[in-house]
Amino acid sequence: MTADRTYRATVGSQLIDLPLVQVAPEVSIALLICVDHGVHFAERAGGELAAQLAPFDIEIVASVATMGIPLAIEVTRSLGLDDYAILHKTPKIHLADAIDEPVRSITTDRDQRLLFDRARRQVIEGRRVAIVDDVISTGGSSRAALKLIRKIGGEPVAFGALLTEGGLWRTALGEDAAIVHALGAIPLFRHQSDGTLLEDWGQPQVA
Repeated sequence: MTADRTYRATVGSQLIDLPLVQVAPEVSIALLICVDHGVHFAERAGGELAAQLAPFDIEIVASVATMGIPLAIEVTRSLGLDDYAILHKTPKIHLADAIDEPVRSITTDRDQRLLFDRARRQVIEGRRVAIVDDVISTGGSSRAALKLIRKIGGEPVAFGALLTEGGLWRTALGEDAAIVHALGAIPLFRHQSDGTLLEDWGQPQVA
């Protein structure tokens, strides 16, 4: 961790500096916004993540809008597939009759729903699915994505992430933690009374 409140993270073969952002009175996170790191970063990271997922005979890649879309595209391309599926958090006209699942993540301050276009059900139903996302943190969004894919009728065989954050996600995902594959890991950060930040790699309780 550097003095200017950034954290240098390893994402596969790449190093990136992430800003530290406070998300609770005593907790900060190193914030990865995939779209802020350019096309080359996403292409390289997507290819490296796809190499980890390739042994699982993936038939379709799914991700959560909007931050997961660039990663879904690059992983799909690297796996030699042509189609991918997006789980949405924002209601749109084509999602009026969506298949849905409640979700709450560390970077949002309210409950939301993951939505999937019912008309696209056939791209997931009965197929081996890799879910990909930029970061797995508390596990809330990841667990909701897994539930929604299963509700649609898909079989999640792998969950790929650029980074895992802290350790709470393991408890949240339970047995599904075993299918997670990531290019790196980062801690959460505990605020200390002297103003310093303590790296927390365990299972912090975040409000």
